[in-house]
Amino acid sequence: MLEHFFNCPYCGEEISMLLDPSVRQQVYVEDCEVCCNPMEISAEFTNAELVYFEVRELGQ
Repeated sequence: MLEHFFNCPYCGEEISMLLDPSVRQQVYVEDCEVCCNPMEISAEFTNAELVYFEVRELGQ
């Protein structure tokens, strides 16, 4: 597992998330642990290295 830090698109607080590099492409929804708003998370790995990460407001 890889810990990745980013800012919530709603409240701007820095949060961290554990990502699984064994899954090459990932898209899922997770609530911010600070403001509880839903975020859409997109991540892509190549050779277990994070090459793309995006977080955005759900529905944007």
